[in-house]
Amino acid sequence: MYKSLHLPLVATLSAALLISACSDPEAPTNIAVQSASENTVVSSGSCDQYDENGTALFGDLHVHTSYSFDAAAISTGATPEDAHNYARGGEIPFFPVNAEGEATGRIKIDRPLDFLAVTDHGEFLGERALCSTQGSPVYNTEFCVGYRSDQRLGMMMLGTVITTETPARIPEICGADGSLCRDFAQSPWETIQATSNANNEPCEFTSFVAYEYTGTPGTSNYHRNVIFRNDNVPALPVSYIDAPIDSKLWTELDAVCDAEAGCDYLTIPHNSNLANGRMAPYMQLEDTDAAKVAYAQSRLKREPIMEIFQHKGNSECINGLSTVFAAPDELCNVEAVRRMGENKTYATRDMSAEGLVVGQASEVTAECEEGVNGSNGMLGAGCVHATDFQRSGLLVGLKEEQQIGLNPVKLGVIAATDTHSANPGGLVESNWDGAVTGESTALERLQPGLLTSGIDGNPGGLAGVWAKENTRDSIFDAMLRKEVFGTSGPRIRPRLFAGWGLDAGLCEANDMIAQAYANGVPMGADLSASDQSAKPSFLAYAAKDPDGKKLEALHLIKGWIDAEGNMNSEVIPVASAEAGADSLCQLYTDSSFDPSQSAYYYLRAVEPETARWHTYDCAAVAEADRPEVCSNDAYPQTVREMAWTSPIWYQGQ
Repeated sequence: MYKSLHLPLVATLSAALLISACSDPEAPTNIAVQSASENTVVSSGSCDQYDENGTALFGDLHVHTSYSFDAAAISTGATPEDAHNYARGGEIPFFPVNAEGEATGRIKIDRPLDFLAVTDHGEFLGERALCSTQGSPVYNTEFCVGYRSDQRLGMMMLGTVITTETPARIPEICGADGSLCRDFAQSPWETIQATSNANNEPCEFTSFVAYEYTGTPGTSNYHRNVIFRNDNVPALPVSYIDAPIDSKLWTELDAVCDAEAGCDYLTIPHNSNLANGRMAPYMQLEDTDAAKVAYAQSRLKREPIMEIFQHKGNSECINGLSTVFAAPDELCNVEAVRRMGENKTYATRDMSAEGLVVGQASEVTAECEEGVNGSNGMLGAGCVHATDFQRSGLLVGLKEEQQIGLNPVKLGVIAATDTHSANPGGLVESNWDGAVTGESTALERLQPGLLTSGIDGNPGGLAGVWAKENTRDSIFDAMLRKEVFGTSGPRIRPRLFAGWGLDAGLCEANDMIAQAYANGVPMGADLSASDQSAKPSFLAYAAKDPDGKKLEALHLIKGWIDAEGNMNSEVIPVASAEAGADSLCQLYTDSSFDPSQSAYYYLRAVEPETARWHTYDCAAVAEADRPEVCSNDAYPQTVREMAWTSPIWYQGQ
């Protein structure tokens, strides 16, 4: 049975997917590159709320429905239309699911979102349609009969394709050349587009046509969301099966995304915390400066931002990297699923002729060996690399810039939910009802889940943009220029500017933001060198969520490459309010600035401690039925909600 799938799939992706030196004088300099921000479109100013200084908009750019091959195993049957309905304030079917597979619950967001991208997996749209559509050419094949027999088994049968570095379509259902699956992918892709376009209402609500590229080699995360500017999109998604490496993804998208017709796109890597080093630049490239420069040029143009936080954990930072000189940062552990030195136990799956065999394995989390990628990151296991986390990954980019003249890890940040149940922005800790299979009740959520779900997961976060108006072009342009931010849930509004002559009284000025734009650069930008022996100043500002907690602190995070070529980072407290504040503002001057050293700076705004989501579920379960996690300290009882801005970069002279 399923002869092509007889090999054991230990620690399989399929389980994972159920939520599914000093400068080199010889280095090239002044290399021409088209940055993402140079590809912007001037906003029309057609909306009444148009604001030249930008307005904070909140949305979710990572959302799955039953159109995703792994989300189908949840059985709620939620559609892209449901996801849009929920994001806009409507009520949708939700957990729990009864014995007949029907969603018996209902759910509604606390506050509607401003924008959305439904990112169902680009892989297997055709395969699933072929096996599910009665009368299709392969409906009665052994594969499709087995696929329909059990949703989880069906998901795993497809998932085996994308755990390798050489994915290929399954000839039994796609045909020798894969054309049958491509043909049958047309209909769901057209529905995805039509739903987005129908829900896109300029000035009121923005919907982007999008999909997820789902590479998972070695059961490590290599996923990216692909977001299109408008309704000019390729005939089909370019999937991991079509382009099993990031550089090829951009090349293939460039070939089918007709720029002359108005097609434009960007890609967003997510869950780098589970990547086992595979998010590092130059994967499968020749070890030459020319190849590296070409890679960096493509990435700078097409991949401006990354997810810093979502349902499967925090990707900001990890303590204990030997390659980075830094003091421990306790906030790196907030909703972290990777901790250095931790003995990680994870579930394994073996798909054989006897069915699904469940087992366990464990290993201690350690750094990846140089030049060697790890595996099992999607299960919360395997080694850790500096590029698995934003703070240390940005340092890798600074070092590479010294070698080739371009920075291939120059990423702004957003956050997202990665919900697989069509509830984008459902983030209230006191009223969180899950996002993936195995989270449909309080008791289920309190158990260790598949991957980093269940008690290890969290509600996720939000993408924030400083856009001039709520339109596709304006939001897309904000993402290209990296004037974006992420939050762990609350609608905190942070801003960061840098300059050489910012006014000391800027925080008190009525036109603070206008002055900051006029005399400095915003988050996501480069701070040009000064022709004087000056120290840069930073305007750090954040306003609280109007319906949330007061702010407690602002932290400026600095990363730099020192004279010996070492990577360093520091958390600098720049403002605090013991009793909390509606907003915090500080003009900070970096007195330790060295103009010869490349550096980056980003802002983190922090709320006071509040109860973690699982404490509410524990309270909802009868005392006699509460699992051990409700009475021990294995998981913190509180969290610190935060927001992070994109960095500002400085290139050493």
